[in-house]
Amino acid sequence: MSISLGQPVADFTAQATGDTTVTLSQLRGRQVVIYFYPKDSTPGCTTEGGDFRDRKAAFEAANTLILGVSRDGLRAHENFKAKQDFNFELISDKDEALCRQFDVIKLKKLYGKEHLGIERSTFLIDADGNLAREWRKVKVPGHVAEVLDAARELHAQGSVQS
Repeated sequence: MSISLGQPVADFTAQATGDTTVTLSQLRGRQVVIYFYPKDSTPGCTTEGGDFRDRKAAFEAANTLILGVSRDGLRAHENFKAKQDFNFELISDKDEALCRQFDVIKLKKLYGKEHLGIERSTFLIDADGNLAREWRKVKVPGHVAEVLDAARELHAQGSVQS
């Protein structure tokens, strides 16, 4: 199962920080940014999460909810979230169900060894639950600003249509 631009994103339910359960279909009416990152408390992931944290109010103004996803467990997520003062929830995807749904598990090389890991990727889902934009092989610098611009643009289009 893969996702395609302009198509509905299959519903999912996942455990997240703050003792919450996230169900995509219950978020209809809001845009959703789901960003996948390799690992809690690593430099790039900390920077990316901080960029989302620092722009949360702007995303909210564009009717957009932020969700981070990695394969780390909830305890690691809670620690990461608290330490970095993240103001959005992190989804634990230990069984890789969401990673597979969004096709972000890729063969990576680290110190000459190959392993399967999360390719840093971000997805913007519109208020009707359709995939509006996707960013794959993300480079952290400037990325969150680009996602915010897309969220604002999408929100403005939705406001015109309603």
